[in-house]
Amino acid sequence: MQTLPTVLLRPGEADRVLAGHPWIYHGSVLRLTQPAADGELVQVKDHRQRFLGTGFYNSKSKINVRVLSPERIEPNQAFFEERIRAALAVRQKHLPDATSFRVVNAESDFLSGLIVDKYEDVLVVQTSSLGMDQRKAVILAALQAIFAPRAIVERNEAASRKFEGLADANGVLAGTLEGLVPIKLNGLRFEVDVIGGHKTGLYLDQQVNYRRVAEMAKGAQVLDCFSFLGGFGLHALRAGAAHAHLIDQSADAVAAAGRNAAANDLADRCSAEAVNVFDWLKAQTATQPHEKLLPRWDLIVLDPPSFTRNRASVPDALRGYKEIHLRALKLLKNGGTLATFCCSHHVDAGLFQDTVLSAAFDARRILRRVATFSQGPDHPIIPMIPETEYLKGFAFEVVR
Repeated sequence: MQTLPTVLLRPGEADRVLAGHPWIYHGSVLRLTQPAADGELVQVKDHRQRFLGTGFYNSKSKINVRVLSPERIEPNQAFFEERIRAALAVRQKHLPDATSFRVVNAESDFLSGLIVDKYEDVLVVQTSSLGMDQRKAVILAALQAIFAPRAIVERNEAASRKFEGLADANGVLAGTLEGLVPIKLNGLRFEVDVIGGHKTGLYLDQQVNYRRVAEMAKGAQVLDCFSFLGGFGLHALRAGAAHAHLIDQSADAVAAAGRNAAANDLADRCSAEAVNVFDWLKAQTATQPHEKLLPRWDLIVLDPPSFTRNRASVPDALRGYKEIHLRALKLLKNGGTLATFCCSHHVDAGLFQDTVLSAAFDARRILRRVATFSQGPDHPIIPMIPETEYLKGFAFEVVR
């Protein structure tokens, strides 16, 4: 193997790498022993020249090095095949019946900067680091060898690419694809727009939670807020909910949810509106003087998009979270259930629960926590890499 440029770390900066965190920030770098091209494989050593690992270098990014391995490796097709097969084995172990799931979850699978989602026989790839983006051809060859997919699509419009000096790139990289991709989640049929839909087409991280929340829905009047393609609402209906009402700001998503309801023979118990969820909840809880609000819902699901992308906006996000919880709690019957989720890494589970409880105090509701939720096992959590844990949720019953 050729001699690699060496990135030497400042004193005290090696522990994070030894513990397994793959990001080496610009401020942690003491010096390079020789010039390194952006995207090039480099070796990392501590200030005493002790070897720590190998990874991709990018001088333009705040993350100067993304470590791939504590060993010397060659990032060729064989390397990517081995890593992707290892990631696939985790999914087959923990989601044995799933046919659509996240195959590679970047840092969670020790492939920082690479995401691969599987929608039946179609793969969607995201490369958010320069080193991964430069090796797209090798990654595609590995994916074709493992999966032989009908098509491979790239969805590369993530904001993080700009920090790596990368432009947006979307389209079909291999195979052919026309129209929507029909998939199954927990036995329910959904249609996915992998070219123009949110993220890579669907929020696969909620696959397990769809089932768990549905177990609380038998006979219930269900309100699914921020419903997107109808995941929670349709699972609730299949589980025996009396009716589900879906609300989402996107008219396209609401229309798709309606088609999904029809495809699963659930349309007769499903209704949907394209509305601003905040405005809708506010209108539903508005009362005249001396008028008493009569709650009508047995189960309300709150699954909003992230309200914050950085720590500076956390206070504003918490105000938003509190507002929707205050409104939702006023609409729940006594004995009803609130299933609520937060997908911001910057708001941890404790802070999120505190926000819900603050809303409950203002709404004069007493809550019993009956379930705790996390992201699905196809989005693994590596505790030594806190950024891999982002989705948290709870189910609360209204005691009174």
